[in-house]
Amino acid sequence: MRFYVVDAFTGEAFAGNPAGVVVLEEPPEDAWMQRVAAEMKHSETAFVEQGKGQGTTSLRWFTPATEVDLCGHATIAATQVLGGTQTYETRSGILRCTKHEDGWIEMDFPVDEPRETQEDVSHILADEGVKPLYVGRSRENLFVELERPEQVAQAQPAMQELKNTWTGRMIITASGESGDNADFVSRFFGPGVGVDEDPVTGSAHCALAPYWARKLGRKDLTGHQISRRGGIVKTELDSDRVRISGRAVTVVSGELHV
Repeated sequence: MRFYVVDAFTGEAFAGNPAGVVVLEEPPEDAWMQRVAAEMKHSETAFVEQGKGQGTTSLRWFTPATEVDLCGHATIAATQVLGGTQTYETRSGILRCTKHEDGWIEMDFPVDEPRETQEDVSHILADEGVKPLYVGRSRENLFVELERPEQVAQAQPAMQELKNTWTGRMIITASGESGDNADFVSRFFGPGVGVDEDPVTGSAHCALAPYWARKLGRKDLTGHQISRRGGIVKTELDSDRVRISGRAVTVVSGELHV
């Protein structure tokens, strides 16, 4: 079987978010896919099997620890490998993704707008000087807006405290800086699924896009995920869907022998 490593949400190698992509020749056992993902050690490995259904491709995502319902950067990575327009059959329903001639890859994902809660996240943020402007929950993530971008950049959440929450995942965000050419910045932490910090998280933008579109009064936005590797994500809100776009670079290709 062919396998690839693709850096997603970046136009240059060794930035953005690396994902493994395995092109399957036949349906494998779940335990095998989990072991391959653990061997790859990327935050996500995508497994694709073409020829499913009526022109659809089966797509599943595994972290080193578990299978997840939705992953943006590994979907972009899979489309970088397969090319063209792909219709994926996934645990989150049918997803469509297109690689355009200019190199940008566009995904069509469901909106996951957060709902405000009264949760105290001070024990997770572990910084008495940081006071959240907003705390909410999307479908699977805590969602926290902070006052300033530098607070997002400097955050060092208490991972064990976060892991003990209901899904062990959290998005933190703030409005963008004028010199950054981004409307908002973010980071994503997921110790509950075996990923302490994800470099760039497409699925998090299903929540970020509607939240910031409502606050800023615009549907087309640019996000900058300010992890160590960093990446740029463009979003366009369309009713209950969000188009999430990024670039990608294939850095490794080879054969899987087991």
